[in-house]
Amino acid sequence: MGEEKLIASVAGSVERVNKLICVKALKTRYIGEVGDIVVGRITEVQQKRWKVETNSRLDSVLLLSSMNLPGGELRRRSAEDELAMRGYLQEGDLISAEVQAVFSDGAVSLHTRSLKYGKLGQGVLVQVSPSLVKRQKTHFHDLPCGASVILGNNGFIWIYPTPEHKEEEAGGFMANLEPVSLADREVISRLRNCIVSLVTQRMMLYDTSILYCYEASLPHQIKDILKPEIMEEIVMETRQRLLEQEG
Repeated sequence: MGEEKLIASVAGSVERVNKLICVKALKTRYIGEVGDIVVGRITEVQQKRWKVETNSRLDSVLLLSSMNLPGGELRRRSAEDELAMRGYLQEGDLISAEVQAVFSDGAVSLHTRSLKYGKLGQGVLVQVSPSLVKRQKTHFHDLPCGASVILGNNGFIWIYPTPEHKEEEAGGFMANLEPVSLADREVISRLRNCIVSLVTQRMMLYDTSILYCYEASLPHQIKDILKPEIMEEIVMETRQRLLEQEG
């Protein structure tokens, strides 16, 4: 309290629940919640588990038993599986996963038991503050411009070319390493610059805001999007369209 006013100790957005007022800080580490979709990078291969960097205070854990085996077979994990762990995922690999449990110290346990999760192939990773990613029913979006995005709740955003056919057999281990066409690379670069400009102007990230920003940026060259005046102009246009849509 200061001069009969409530003053927050951190800068951020205010959230009210009845008489409880919380301030969600703009720059935070990711705090895991069960069911969140996250994008993470493998940092270490340990006994029966992988350590994953997910932008939280502690490394997350992906257990060998919490993932599909190649081919989708269901059986107990044997010593051979443990020896072959580096063949599935090794240090530096990017994965998409779901939060299975949150431990008392805040560490997060992940699982990739669905075919939509698993190892990520070719694309671009953008790191933003987790507070700017809007929570939605789905965080996997195939955008009409020809690329797809995974909006990780942990602030890691993965942009990749939309696959022509979904690979069901591999169980999420086969990374497609064919060359990406120039047109796809341009779309991905434009989306990446649009996301960076939305983040700079503190706009929430979700499929509609990214798509509107992409459409607003089309008259400009990809490299020009990051110029401050053009960035402001594009984001203003996106804001207007979102307001019109809501209003």
